[in-house]
Amino acid sequence: MAPQRRSAPRGPESGSGTAAAQDRGGRRHGSAKKSRGQPEPRWRWLKAACLLCSAALGGLLSWNCLSAEDGVTEVLAPHSENLQGKFIEIPCSEDYDSHKRFEEAVQFPLYGSSVNQDIGEALLNSFSEIGMWASILDLHSGALSLGKHFVNLYRYFGDKVQDIFTEEDFALYRDVRRRIQQRIAQDFGISSSSMYLTKPTFFSRINNTEAKTTHDEYWHPHVDKVTYGSFDYTSLLYLSDYTEDFGGGRFVFMDAGSNKTVEPRAGRVSFFTSGSENLHRVEKVHWGTRYAITISFTCNPDHGIGDPVLM
Repeated sequence: MAPQRRSAPRGPESGSGTAAAQDRGGRRHGSAKKSRGQPEPRWRWLKAACLLCSAALGGLLSWNCLSAEDGVTEVLAPHSENLQGKFIEIPCSEDYDSHKRFEEAVQFPLYGSSVNQDIGEALLNSFSEIGMWASILDLHSGALSLGKHFVNLYRYFGDKVQDIFTEEDFALYRDVRRRIQQRIAQDFGISSSSMYLTKPTFFSRINNTEAKTTHDEYWHPHVDKVTYGSFDYTSLLYLSDYTEDFGGGRFVFMDAGSNKTVEPRAGRVSFFTSGSENLHRVEKVHWGTRYAITISFTCNPDHGIGDPVLM
C-alpha cells in the first residue's frame, strides 16, 4: 500500500533563519584565526551524535504513539482511489433479533464509491451558506445548531428561508437519497420498498473549533442504533476531501485488534448496518472543514418518515 499523504496549511516562510546563519557565519569568520589548526574536541562530536539519535528515537516514539492513538490498522477506502464498490461481510450482532420479521440487516457492508462528484459538490453548494455557521442541520425538522443551542431553521427564517434554499436544492437531495437507498438494497439483496427513510437525517460541518456541547463531541466511539433507536442502515455521503479540504476526520470502524478506516472523498458513499457490530468513531479534525450528509433507513414502517420539503 502506498504511504498515506498528509497535508497541512503552509505558514509564511521567515527570513530570520538566514540572518541568524549569516550572523553566526560572521562570528565564525572573525574567530577563525584563533581556532584554525586546532582539532574539534571529540566530546562535541559525541554530544551531537547523541542528540541526533535522541531526536530520531523521539520522533519514532511520537509516531508510534500517534499511530496507537488512531488505532487504524487497515485503510478500507483510501482517499486516492475511486472505488466502484467494496462490500465486507461480518456476522450481525444480537441487536437485530427483534427485527427478524422484517428479514433485513443480515450482514455488514462497507461500500465506498464515487456516486457522482458533481452531485457532492452541488449538495455542498446548496447547503454551504447554512453550513458556514452551523455544525448540524436536520433538513426534516429544521433543527439547526447555533453554538450551545438549537433553533428551528424554518421558524428562524420564516418566509425568507426560500432566499437560502430552493425547491431544486431539495429535489437534488431527494434524488441522492433515492439513489443511495437503491444501492443499499441492491448490495443487501433486498427490496428498496422494504426500507424507509428515518430520522434524523442531517448535514454536518466539522472543524477543529472547541466543542460547545456534548452533541459536538463527534469523536467518541458509538453505535448508531443505541444513539438513534430507529436506525437499521446508516449511510454517509462525503462532500469534502480528506487531506485536501481537511486533515484528520477519517471514519474508523472499531474492531477488536484491527480497526479499519474510510478516508472521505467528495461524492463517496459509505453505508453499514447500524447495530453494535459496527462500533465506530470519527477522528478529530486537525485543520480545515469536513462536510458530510448522514442519511439513514429503517426496516420498520412505523419509524419511517417522508422526504423533507421546502416549507
